[in-house]
Amino acid sequence: MSNSQYINGFSKLSNSEKISIIVSRTNIAIEQFNVLNQFKLQNTEIQKQLDEISENVVSNYMLPFSIAPNFMVNGKAYFVPMVIEESSVVAAASAAAKFWFNRGGFVAKVISTIKIGQVHFNWLGNSKQLKSEFENIKERLIASSSHLLENMRRRNGGIVDIELIDFTNKLENYYQVRVKFETADAMGANIINSVLEEMAQALKQYFFEHFSDAESEYDIVMAILSNHTPESIVECYVECDIDDLAEISGELSPMEYAQKFKLAVDIANIDIYRATTHNKGIYNGVDAVVLATGNDFRAVEACGHSYAARNGHYKSLTTVDIDKGKFRYALRIPMALGTVGGLTNLHPLAKLSLDILGKPSAKELMAIVAAAGLANTFSAVRALTTSGIQKGHMRFHLNNILSSLNATNEQKERAEEYFKNRKVSHKSVQEFLGS
Repeated sequence: MSNSQYINGFSKLSNSEKISIIVSRTNIAIEQFNVLNQFKLQNTEIQKQLDEISENVVSNYMLPFSIAPNFMVNGKAYFVPMVIEESSVVAAASAAAKFWFNRGGFVAKVISTIKIGQVHFNWLGNSKQLKSEFENIKERLIASSSHLLENMRRRNGGIVDIELIDFTNKLENYYQVRVKFETADAMGANIINSVLEEMAQALKQYFFEHFSDAESEYDIVMAILSNHTPESIVECYVECDIDDLAEISGELSPMEYAQKFKLAVDIANIDIYRATTHNKGIYNGVDAVVLATGNDFRAVEACGHSYAARNGHYKSLTTVDIDKGKFRYALRIPMALGTVGGLTNLHPLAKLSLDILGKPSAKELMAIVAAAGLANTFSAVRALTTSGIQKGHMRFHLNNILSSLNATNEQKERAEEYFKNRKVSHKSVQEFLGS
């Protein structure tokens, strides 16, 4: 079969047929695909659930499901589920959680949970006439979608506001209807998109009925939610006496350590190169919990990065304050999360994660996720400003390196002892095994 031949109906093929096509068009031996069977679940009912979550599923891609203990958030202790391939992330979160557990823990406050949807359209008619009619248009839009929002209203959610945005100074003839939603415990993407599509049709019908003259031409471009949610915000901080930092300040005095920590974060507020890596450290923790609970980590990250650049300059999502003998490390981060609907109900481990967390509301989950993000960045900056990132980071990768080099259990035990106070690298581990 030619590699350039179009494949029709791939999604309707069985697993074996899909694999046969791949084998016929690549240089991969069919035996290499046997590994897929090792990751298919014996429980056929659960496997069927997983198969239906995505498209063209041929197996499962496994990531470790870990637990970070000792998270004290708003006075409540949690075991925090984390799905991530990097062991140092879970260790860093756990270490920070342990340090802050008896120092007030993480204090988090959800400022708002508003999500945004948009109907984008071109309007070639009279701008003043459009704006003068908008209150009537708004009523039509609300009425058109009311039936879709019954469940959301029962959860004290619904449409919060609708406004007309005039972008004609930036793009000729372009306007948008911006709709604000309160989705309660649902992330709400699907229902928001459904509502917006109904609104788009209602807007088109209104234009047809009220602006039929040739001057008033219109075109509905698209209707879609925005993953930029600057009004779905959670703030989280940790705070202690500066003297309490002696436990982790290494060779520095507690005040020297606090000041160096602050300087590291201040650098991330002026330099985009450092800010990007610093914020990635936050999302090490955030993404791991978001993924474990069946939420959309891509949307959460996209929003966080756009929020970090909201003032025209990309910078840190965290700040440090040193005042009156106190050290305070704070995070302000947007995120849209849900604890009902979507994968939270469909994926067995997502459901278990939420059960482990005590079946939190969306707001409570936002607080926990923010705490995980703050914990990870706290541990990262702590390492960077004391012993260096590699000392701890590579030690957690020691076992991975040993496994890749086919080390025996005896060699692994000897290596763990040998590298306790030595730097770990792939080369140094190779040399140790060869000695």
